Amino acid sequence: MEWREIRWRVRATGTIQPVEAVTVSVPQLRNVGDLVLTKIAPSGARVREGDIVAEFDRTRSLDRARDAQAGYEDHRHRVEQLKAQQRSDREKRASDLQQAEADLAKARLELRKGPLLGEIDRLKAENKLEIAAAHVESLNKSGRAHEASAAADLKILELQRDRQKAALERAQANAERLQIRSPLAGMVVQDVIWRQGQNQPGHPQEGDQLWAGQSLLKVFASTAMEVQVSVAEPDGAMLAPGTRAEVRLDAYPEVAFPAHFDTASPVASGGDGSARTFAARFRLESGDRRLLPDLSAAVDVELSTAGPVVAVPRAAVKYHQAKPYVVLAGRERAIELGRAFDDSFIEVASGLAAGDEVAR
Repeated sequence: MEWREIRWRVRATGTIQPVEAVTVSVPQLRNVGDLVLTKIAPSGARVREGDIVAEFDRTRSLDRARDAQAGYEDHRHRVEQLKAQQRSDREKRASDLQQAEADLAKARLELRKGPLLGEIDRLKAENKLEIAAAHVESLNKSGRAHEASAAADLKILELQRDRQKAALERAQANAERLQIRSPLAGMVVQDVIWRQGQNQPGHPQEGDQLWAGQSLLKVFASTAMEVQVSVAEPDGAMLAPGTRAEVRLDAYPEVAFPAHFDTASPVASGGDGSARTFAARFRLESGDRRLLPDLSAAVDVELSTAGPVVAVPRAAVKYHQAKPYVVLAGRERAIELGRAFDDSFIEVASGLAAGDEVAR
């Protein structure tokens, strides 16, 4: 038995995945139906944020937008025309009311001459005053009715204008949504879809009729990639943030890409007779054009104990009914093995004391 630091390598397999990726789908528009694809970025194309990656036939949407624009301009002109007419009518009513109030003031002034007027002239003056007062009251009442009616007419026309404006904005938005722009800078990967009229899946092509919500392509940031793997529970417990690793692709076995441990699931999965594993992610430290999503990859991780541990030669460990033991002074002693081991030594968690000499 001896104290030593044990180093060992672990290999896990998984797939390359982008750290940041966005799925682009066929836009969902009301009352449009299937859409005809007129343009799509090829797989492997590099795009910048805002570049058009797919476009659908916009003929009907643009026609609707033009019709809505014409309808909106017509209603807007009618609203302005009605406002101008109402201003003119309001000024005319104000002028008539001003004239009627002047006639009423004149009639009151004439009536003040009552003591100086004859009976007939006085009666005439009183009649004129009554007529002038009734006229002013009538103009005030009709003016309020005209204002209410004018406000209602204007409100109806403004609602029609606003409804037409909403239709215009919706048509313009639909036409804009038929041009799908990349939400981030990166590389394009077309999805495999079922195409109408085809008995097998394939990549979308120009001229295809596609339905709303159908996945079209993915855009991923090729500068940040990771490998998603499953690590055995004992090894996963030894992983620490920053643990170094090498990634090799099945497609390019001669090239090793540096990586480091990023994160892992806090709970192991599996059990019921199967080995329990952690889902772990290793971040690749540099970008490369050969690092593409869904490529099979192997991750080699070099692990070590935190410091010297009790270790014995692997050849000295025997098993009886799947339980480990060593031979010490000619007698068997049961031991409990730790998690660390390499080609020559294995960690002993308990069962041995300092200075024990085991037989090989």
